[in-house]
Amino acid sequence: MLQAISDFLDEQEDVIERVRQDLERGLKRPQTGRRGLTAQQVLRSLVLMRVKNWDYRELRDRIADGITLRQFTDFHGAPVPRHDAFNRSFNRLTPPTLETINELVVQAAVDLGLEDGKKLRVDTTVVQTDIHHPTDNTLLWDVVRVVTRLVRQLAGALECRRFTDFRDRTRAARRRMQDIQRMTMRQRQERQTDTYRELIGVAEEVVDGARRVLQQTRKARAKDPIAAIVADGLREQIEHFCRLGSRVIDQARRRVLDGEQVPNAEKLYSIFEPHTDLIKRGKVRTPVEFGHKVFLAESAQGLITQYDILKGNPHDEQHVARSLQSHKRTFGHAPELYGGDRGFYNEANVAWCRQQGVRLESIPQRGGQKTSVRAAYEKSAQFKKGQRFRAGIEGRISVLFRGRGMKRCLAEGIERFELLVGAAVLVNNLMKIATMLTKRPSPQRLAA
Repeated sequence: MLQAISDFLDEQEDVIERVRQDLERGLKRPQTGRRGLTAQQVLRSLVLMRVKNWDYRELRDRIADGITLRQFTDFHGAPVPRHDAFNRSFNRLTPPTLETINELVVQAAVDLGLEDGKKLRVDTTVVQTDIHHPTDNTLLWDVVRVVTRLVRQLAGALECRRFTDFRDRTRAARRRMQDIQRMTMRQRQERQTDTYRELIGVAEEVVDGARRVLQQTRKARAKDPIAAIVADGLREQIEHFCRLGSRVIDQARRRVLDGEQVPNAEKLYSIFEPHTDLIKRGKVRTPVEFGHKVFLAESAQGLITQYDILKGNPHDEQHVARSLQSHKRTFGHAPELYGGDRGFYNEANVAWCRQQGVRLESIPQRGGQKTSVRAAYEKSAQFKKGQRFRAGIEGRISVLFRGRGMKRCLAEGIERFELLVGAAVLVNNLMKIATMLTKRPSPQRLAA
C-alpha cells in the first residue's frame, strides 16, 4: 500500500509544489537559515500519520526506527526531527491547499481511468471538537480559572507578587459550580437561581479585575526582552478570554436569571473552541452533537470527490445542486445515479437532477403523502438498488472516523479543524487509488 502511494505521489509535481509554497509562505529568504522539513517529507509524513492514525510522538518514533518508513517519508539516512517539528510543519499548511491537493489527486485518478464518475452518493456527518459538554456553570468556571491562571502568569513575567486590584476567586467559583452540579431536579427549581447569581457575580468580578490589570500593566516593562514577549502574549490571551467571558456571563444571565431562550447562533459552547456549533440531527443515541457538520460526496470507487465544512446546521437539501455542479467540473458530465437519504429530498432537487441529466435519482421522499407515481417509483428495483449503493457512504464515514482519526478533532482552532478533515479525505483517496493501481495487471500499471 505505501509503495503504491509513494509511486503515485512521485508523479504529482503540482501537489508537492503547493505544499512547498505553504511552507515558504511569509519567509523573506527561504533558501537560507536552518534546514527544515522538505515538502516531500511534510506531505508524506502527514499521509503516514493519517494512514496509521498515530499521534506526533509515535509518528516520529516509528519513522526513526523503521527503514521502510524512512524511505516512504523521504528521510532515508537523515536524522528525524522531534515530534513538535512535524506539528509546526503540518500547521504551516492551509485548508485551501489541502482542498486543492484533493482536487488534483481526484483529477489524476480520472486521468488514469480509475474512476468514470457514473455514480455519486452524498451524506453529511458531524466531526466533534475537543470540548466538554457545555453547561452555564461549567462555562463560568472555565472563565474564572483560565483568566485567574493567566493573570498569575502575567504577574510572574513582570516579577510582581500579585496585583492589588485582582482577587483570586477560584475557590468560590469552584464551590458554586460543584453545588449546581450536585443538585437534583427538584433542588434546581428551588435553589439554582440564587447559586447562579453568586457564580455570575464571581465571574464578573474576575473579568473586571483582569481588565483593570491590563490597564495598569500596559506600560510596565519586563526584566528582559524574552520576558517582555511572554508578557505581551499573556496580555493578548487575557484580553481574548475576558471578551469570551463577557459573552458567557451575558449568556448565563439571559438564560438562567431572565428566563430568556437564547438562539443557538448567539450561544457560546466553549471558550477554548468558540467556533463550535450545536448540531441536532434527530439521532436517538446522540440527540445533540458539538462540532461542525461536514458534507461528503463519494464516487462508486470510494473516492471522496467533494467535502465541505459547513457553518451552523443547514438542511441537507441545500447541497444537491452544488454537488452536481462540482461533479460536472471534475468528470465533465452528470452522474447517471445520484443517491442520498431522505434529508436531501425536495421536489426542486428531484427536478434539478433530471434537468442536469441524472438518469436515476435515488432520494426517498421525506414526509407528506406520496403520489401513486412516486410510491411506485420508490418500490422499483432500480430505486432500491440505488439506495443499497447509497448506504455505502455510511461505511466510508465509519472508516474516516475509526481509521483516519476524523471522529474528534483534538487540535485547536477552526483552521486546524479543517486541516484534519482535509487530511483524512486526502489519505482516503490516496489509499483507494493505491488499491486500484495495485489490482491492475502489470503492463497497465507500468503504463499508468
